[in-house]
Amino acid sequence: MKIDLKANEMVVKASDTNHLVGGSERIKGKLILTNQRIYFKSGNGDAGKFDMEIEPKNIRDVLYFNTGLLFANGLNLVTQQGEQLRFVIKKRNAWGEMIANMC
Repeated sequence: MKIDLKANEMVVKASDTNHLVGGSERIKGKLILTNQRIYFKSGNGDAGKFDMEIEPKNIRDVLYFNTGLLFANGLNLVTQQGEQLRFVIKKRNAWGEMIANMC
């Protein structure tokens, strides 16, 4: 999986994730945090279809959710337009803090 980084852009953190689309569809991929933006790169047969690039200025809220009674692994990025980008990811609190500090 390769992303084209912009000038002076460095990868800070990357992890495997599932992007929750609609009510129940899970798209496997990788969440990549750089010093300038956030990327989601989908894998397998979805390559390119669900890929996205999120700039910190477009993030209004960073929220957490649980995917089950005991699984505190949901990260919800709410954009300025009100769109909710939901991800299931390990160490979601560390991710959330890093993203919130960028905004």
